Amino acid sequence: MSEKYKKAIVQHIIRNLLEVKLLRIVQTQPTWGYKIKKQVETDFNIKLRHGALYPALNTLEKNGFLESTTQQKGKRARKVYAITENGKIYLETYYGLIKELLSEKT
Repeated sequence: MSEKYKKAIVQHIIRNLLEVKLLRIVQTQPTWGYKIKKQVETDFNIKLRHGALYPALNTLEKNGFLESTTQQKGKRARKVYAITENGKIYLETYYGLIKELLSEKT
């Protein structure tokens, strides 16, 4: 794969599929926003702004795909996200649809 295009393509994919990536991260283990941000940045070598991350997490929670709890960490409280059953179904549906679309003959 051409390195010239790789970073641009990954950034485009992450921007457009951020919610799916967030669900996948949280599906592995309940976690908090900063850790999710660092995971995306490590996995894809891109910077994820808080202004993109937290609205996406809020939307996923509002849509019933994530739920959050507040946990104390010393003097600080942090919001920990976990995937819901609807979130799991959404991911299964998403991957099934992608597989179906990619396997169609043109």
